[in-house]
Amino acid sequence: MLRPPRRIRSGVPRAAIATTLAFLTLISGVRAGMAETFAYVGNADSNDVSVFKMAESGEMTPVQTAAFTGVEKPGSSTPLAITPDHRVLIAGVRSQPFLAVSFAIDPKTGQLSHIGNGPLADSMANIAFDRGGKFLFSASYGGNKVALNPLLANGVAGEPKQVIPTGLNAHAFLPSPDNRFVFATNLGSDQILAFAFDATSGTLTPSDPPAHKVPEKSGPRHFVFHPNGKFVYLLHELNGDVAAFTYEARGGAWDEIQRTTALPEGFSGKPWAADIHVTPDGRFLYASERTTSTLTAYKVDATSGKLTTIGSVPTEKQPRGFHIDPSGRYLAAVGELSDSITVYAIDQSSGALAKLKSYATGKKPNWVEFLSLP
Repeated sequence: MLRPPRRIRSGVPRAAIATTLAFLTLISGVRAGMAETFAYVGNADSNDVSVFKMAESGEMTPVQTAAFTGVEKPGSSTPLAITPDHRVLIAGVRSQPFLAVSFAIDPKTGQLSHIGNGPLADSMANIAFDRGGKFLFSASYGGNKVALNPLLANGVAGEPKQVIPTGLNAHAFLPSPDNRFVFATNLGSDQILAFAFDATSGTLTPSDPPAHKVPEKSGPRHFVFHPNGKFVYLLHELNGDVAAFTYEARGGAWDEIQRTTALPEGFSGKPWAADIHVTPDGRFLYASERTTSTLTAYKVDATSGKLTTIGSVPTEKQPRGFHIDPSGRYLAAVGELSDSITVYAIDQSSGALAKLKSYATGKKPNWVEFLSLP
């Protein structure tokens, strides 16, 4: 027969013991769930990546400048991509020879160590991994093509497996949330190309229909899927439009439901929209515009996917790239002409942006990636 344990009398009040145990439990839980957040900035003119560590407050501390080994000339931009397992970061170099520069990510410090360089099929404006992290997609603006490279076991990109001609000015080439399709924007021919993707063999096949047309001279540039996989948001460089689409996962179809603008109120001039991102919880969307050097915020309706404009704020000069941290509390934008990065706090109720602080980067920063490491 099991007997109840004897009560131990310590002389310490029960309330104090309970408080202490609660505190220890809290600390243990915090420690177990703690993650370090890092920001990686691609700098085209200095051929390097600036690495920052981000505190809970949004404060950034520079921890490393990782140079591109084997690269001499600067390119027009430096797209970055991180493998889904967070082990490898690849930077695309847009000067000859066109290279995918691979870095190992230290799981404790977030710092980068050069692994090696692989070939790219052309000067690539955009690179991205498939959802399994086995293949690298890339889009060439000047070469009017997209390509697929396998990622070798050592983390270096292998020779291109497929190189596919596109319409004018391919700009982004990204997989669907379920990894069954890949879509490419063609800025100069105003269309989005669709490919079925076999993730086992790493093979792309044109979908039926193979393209979705958008208004002439709108210039479809970057796009992002909503975290729920039901909506897509497409930014148009040449007219500043932001278009919302429903996404039908089974067939990969896009159906436009709304069109709004990334241009601030009272804008006059030539639009030059750049980047677009959604918060991890899907509640807010942001877009950058380079003529006015602004960021525009939108609230996302969770049911319909439609957008309500919150407003615009000034940002770094010529903001080609920005991103949102994994917690969804901060946004960081870089300016190609200001050589710096600015961090904003995202109001969790309204989605409005509040500027916190700016930090120096390398020369001509144009791409930001965030990563949280446990």
